[in-house]
Amino acid sequence: MTINIQYLHMSTSEAMNSYVSERLSKLAKKYDWIISAEVVFEHIANEKEDGKVCKIELSAPGPRIFASSQERNYELAVKNTINDLDIQLKKRKHTFSHS
Repeated sequence: MTINIQYLHMSTSEAMNSYVSERLSKLAKKYDWIISAEVVFEHIANEKEDGKVCKIELSAPGPRIFASSQERNYELAVKNTINDLDIQLKKRKHTFSHS
């Protein structure tokens, strides 16, 4: 699986690159038909507490799979976004049979 990571309104973080890549790798092991992931980290300056945003779009057979979370820290945003993707992938797995 190819992972592309972008940072909007903030500097690049190697720690977040590693964290999100590790989490997405676990997802890719469960669902081997995921082709790639587009990850966007964004900092919303006017949000006092919950300005940390993680958006992930997955390329896989069928309609696009997308989730995003806005939290007080990026780790939590990644965790919640990937949990949401996992739920969508479970549903897709039931309707999508692969060889």
